[in-house]
Parts: sequence; C-alpha cells; structure tokens
Amino acid sequence: MIAIFAIFVFVLYLIFFFPVEPKVKPVEEKSPKYKAQMKKLWQIAQTSMKERKPFRAEKALLTILKFDEKNAAAYNRLGILYAKGQKYDEAVECFEIAQSLDNNPASIHNVGLIYLETGAYEKAAMAFNQAIELEGDVPARYIALAKAEEKLGNTKKAINALESAYELDPKVATLRQILAIYEAAGDTEAATATAARVEAQIIRDSKAKQRHAHKKTTHRRVVKKTAARTNKTTKTKTTDSHRIIKPHAGRKRI
Repeated sequence: MIAIFAIFVFVLYLIFFFPVEPKVKPVEEKSPKYKAQMKKLWQIAQTSMKERKPFRAEKALLTILKFDEKNAAAYNRLGILYAKGQKYDEAVECFEIAQSLDNNPASIHNVGLIYLETGAYEKAAMAFNQAIELEGDVPARYIALAKAEEKLGNTKKAINALESAYELDPKVATLRQILAIYEAAGDTEAATATAARVEAQIIRDSKAKQRHAHKKTTHRRVVKKTAARTNKTTKTKTTDSHRIIKPHAGRKRI
C-alpha cells in the first residue's frame, strides 16, 4: 500500500514539475533555389492564363501544389482555370479546398458564381451571403447575390441586395438593374421612381466628370506657370552671374 502511494506521489510530481511539452516542428526555411523555382512556376501560370494556354497553366499550378499542397492561392487560380474551361465540379472542389485552407471570401464568392452558372441558385445565394458575412464592403458580392435571388423569384431580396451595392458604389448600372426588376414585376410606381433616380445619377456623374476635367485643366495650368517661372528665374540668375564675372575677366594678376 505504501509502495502504491509512493508511485502515485511520484507521478503527480512528474506531472506538475515536469510537464510534457508537445514537440513543435521547426519551420523549415525554404532555399533560394526553391523560391526561385516557385516564382518561375507562378510566372508561367499567370502568363499562360493571359495567353489562353490552359494546359500549360494547369501543369504549372499542379506542380506548385505538388511541392506546396497547402497553397490556397494556387487552388484559387486552378479553380478559376477550371471554371473558364467549364469543368465546374473540379472548380468547386478547388475553391472549397482553398476556402478550407484560408477562410477567404473570394473563394466562397467564386463557388457561388459557379453555382449561379450551373443553375444551383439556392447554393449560390448561400455562398454569396457567406462571402458577405466575411467581407461586406464589396459591391460585386451584393450584385451577384441579387442575380441569385432574382432567379429564385425573391424580388424583394434581389432589390435589397442591389440597394446595398448602390450604397457602397453609386452606379447608374446598378440602378438600371433595380429598374429592370421593377419593370419585370409590373411595379409601375417603383419603376417610375427608379427611372428618376437613374436620370439624377446620370446628372451627378456628368457634373463629377466636369469637375474632374476642370481640376485636371487647372492643375496643368499651374504646372505650366510654375515651370515658366522656374525657367525665368534660372535665366535671370544666369544673366546676373555673367554680369558679375565679366568685370573680373579683364583684370591682370599682380
């Protein structure tokens, strides 16, 4: 009995005074050669996507993921590539993996766009709402949500989403989308009021452009005047220096 008690005390001593710390694997510093190779692969992928060479871009991205399987950015790019090639299942898988690695609203938004493209409007709306919860200051999120809600027949939700987009970035195009929904719903009163908002926004945009153009013109004039004054001052200084130097030029040294 005494022996068991002694063992128990010894175990407690070990637990409290010598706690077992989990071994943390040291982060391996990537070699310059590795970094250079990865940079080159990214350049190949980006250039190939711009030049519309999907197979070359896919190969480069898959090679990146072979060496760095937790690269969320590579999965995002690969998802975009598959979406453009209408490989929607593969695209969704890539975006979901990217989202699991990095809770990025862009990945969720991209998944929503694919659901929208394939007619899965409920899933699309869910994805866009999730993206908005994470990043609610991007107008494109609300515009995409409006499209999904409109397809589902949720007119009010679609209009609310567009109004949110308009508040963030007041554009005529957004108001015209709202107008189109009201016209399709046969709401003449709301359509008339929205049409008036469109005209008012066009006038505001026109005035803003005029102010911007006036500022640019004024800025150019100021720059020209400043340059002219600088040139004049430089010429005056040069002339004065010649006047000072000339009387000394003819003097003889003693």
